[in-house]
Amino acid sequence: MIDHFALGWVTPILSFLLSCAGCAVGLTCTARARVTHGLASTAWLGLGAVSIGGTGIWVMHFVAMLGFHVRGTETRFDVLLTIASGLLAIAVVWLGLFIVRTAGVGAFALLAGGIVTGLGIAAMHYLGMRALHVGVAITYDPVTVVMSVLVGIVAATAGLWLSAKVQNFAAGTAATLIMGLAVSGMHYTGMSAMRAEVVTGAVVVPDAGVSVGALLGPLIIGVTISTILLLLVIGLAPSAAELEAQEKFKGWQGRQEQIRRDAADPRRRSQLR
Repeated sequence: MIDHFALGWVTPILSFLLSCAGCAVGLTCTARARVTHGLASTAWLGLGAVSIGGTGIWVMHFVAMLGFHVRGTETRFDVLLTIASGLLAIAVVWLGLFIVRTAGVGAFALLAGGIVTGLGIAAMHYLGMRALHVGVAITYDPVTVVMSVLVGIVAATAGLWLSAKVQNFAAGTAATLIMGLAVSGMHYTGMSAMRAEVVTGAVVVPDAGVSVGALLGPLIIGVTISTILLLLVIGLAPSAAELEAQEKFKGWQGRQEQIRRDAADPRRRSQLR
């Protein structure tokens, strides 16, 4: 009764490409967060969370959902729950990135960040599924649900490790593909857990939510605008290598200034001698 590819291969391929694009931009932002400090680092971390959690995970989930169809029913979405699932995805990715940035890339920090983020991504997925209305009862296979949560945790842990380690184009490309496959794998594993009642007779129309068409327009506009703004910020800002060079130069300037102050202070000169 359930068809996850009602539009053919368009939705899985498009959702995978969007996931890769979001993760690629997010990794670029987290690379900048690693070489900056204070407010600048926090801002880059936030942009990374918006890119990975928003486009890389949530938009991927929603676009893939466009291919979801229960035969004999009409699909509708609860707008508030759909938006809430997107905000949740961004929040949990930010939390995972913050844990790794604060505690380092050790095994404990990665495991803690991966579990928190993975559980959050799974919650986002099933909250997004809760926003789905098809007019018939939807149930889930518990074993497959647990598998999807485990896939989410593994995917999140791998993503956090990559966000802290990727430093060149080749590694970034590989990391982008790995993260895109991991996010898509988690989504379709969770989707395979769904079960629906058999529908006979006329098409069942849910009494709540908006149609896919009504939600698709604002989604495309929002994603397009946010993506353009992110790309403008990244394009106009210095690269991670340039930011790292700036930080090193500031450190060198600080040391030179300290040497000059020490040389100008007679008491300090006597101590140095």
